[in-house]
Amino acid sequence: SLEDYEETVKKAKEAWKVWADIPAPKRGEIVRQIGDALRQKIKVLGSLVSLEMGKIFVEGVGEVQEYVDVCDYAVGLSRMIGGPILPSERPGHALIEQWNPVGLVGIITAFNFPVAVYGWNSAIAMICGNACLWKGAPSTSLVSVAVTKIIAKVLEDNKLPGAICSLVCGGADIGTAMAKDERMDLLSFTGSTKVGKEVALMVQERFGECVLTCSCFNFFQVFEDADLNLVIPSALFAAVGTAGQRCTTARRLFLHESIHDEVVAKLAKAYAQVRIGDPWDPDTLYGPLHTKEAVKMFLDAVEQAKQQGGSVVYGGKVINRPGNYVEPTIVTGLPHNAPIVHTETFAPILYVLKFKEEEDVFAWNNEVKQGLSSSIFTKDLGRIFRWLGPKGSDCGIVNVNIPTSGAEIGGAFGGEKHTGGGRESGSDSWKLYMRRST
Repeated sequence: SLEDYEETVKKAKEAWKVWADIPAPKRGEIVRQIGDALRQKIKVLGSLVSLEMGKIFVEGVGEVQEYVDVCDYAVGLSRMIGGPILPSERPGHALIEQWNPVGLVGIITAFNFPVAVYGWNSAIAMICGNACLWKGAPSTSLVSVAVTKIIAKVLEDNKLPGAICSLVCGGADIGTAMAKDERMDLLSFTGSTKVGKEVALMVQERFGECVLTCSCFNFFQVFEDADLNLVIPSALFAAVGTAGQRCTTARRLFLHESIHDEVVAKLAKAYAQVRIGDPWDPDTLYGPLHTKEAVKMFLDAVEQAKQQGGSVVYGGKVINRPGNYVEPTIVTGLPHNAPIVHTETFAPILYVLKFKEEEDVFAWNNEVKQGLSSSIFTKDLGRIFRWLGPKGSDCGIVNVNIPTSGAEIGGAFGGEKHTGGGRESGSDSWKLYMRRST
């Protein structure tokens, strides 16, 4: 309730006063212990992610591993944070850039990665000297509670207040309260562009700071010189992994016209071999969608694709078994600017389109409003560097000869345009969790 929220914010702000006084390397040691505590529970916690979210067990474990990895990353970072001493133009003076924690960091995460996204934010926010207030997705609240209990035990074993990493479970009213709350020094939001825009406006209205990771419409292009032995498994993993519910899932596959038919045939054959079933079964590669609403959106999108001239060459139907299972789907024959091709459906639908010229396909990558992840498959070095350059991909993550899905904790994760522009995890994204004094 809002009363619970109010009490939690007060406790988190009080806990911050304790946490901010601890030297950064000592904060890093606490984060190291959190990583170790997660390691000890990695299988049972990964199993809970699989049970509650629906992703396959190995992906659930892999997601917890990301949190463990970013804890390791943050430990090293806790001894590296610093600002330069710059030459002063005034005799006898020093010019210093001092970095200090912002205070309380609000973290709103989505259902599809109910552990990792919190981990990216919290591990780095903590070593910077911030307290965290987490609102997980309402549909994955068991995961949020389990993770928070693991962290709280580490903090309390070190005679620190558990409220340094606080949790609020709730719906849109709690999210709105966080966005409007001036005590929230930074708000990190992961979710849809529609809600992200509302959050950004509420935070901006109070001149607050926010980090946004919103909707995406990722792009995968294959040139005539590409190694198809790489392309087929990469496209399959990018489009079908997590049943199409990753932020980095490939939605559009552009194939050079000379290889289009061959790749579609091989990809359909690969789709037919995907083992569908219980996410806890070690043989399963593909589980259910998260909700019944997602199934409805899947069916609506397939129908719209047909109405706009597309052909379903694989899948397109609900699977007759208990749970929110749908067939992984390939649609061909649509133009690059078909409305459905520019509409994100958080489901395993891959739109396969033809291209002829490099200049056209680069432009088609960039014509959608979102800009998270993109891939190119080619052996042409000149083309690769054009793709990485100013007239190439306008996405935050730009891949070469690997899929769109997945990220590394050492690099900053996030996207451009309607994806929000925020960055989380590695590189210099720690600066977002701090304020600079010159």
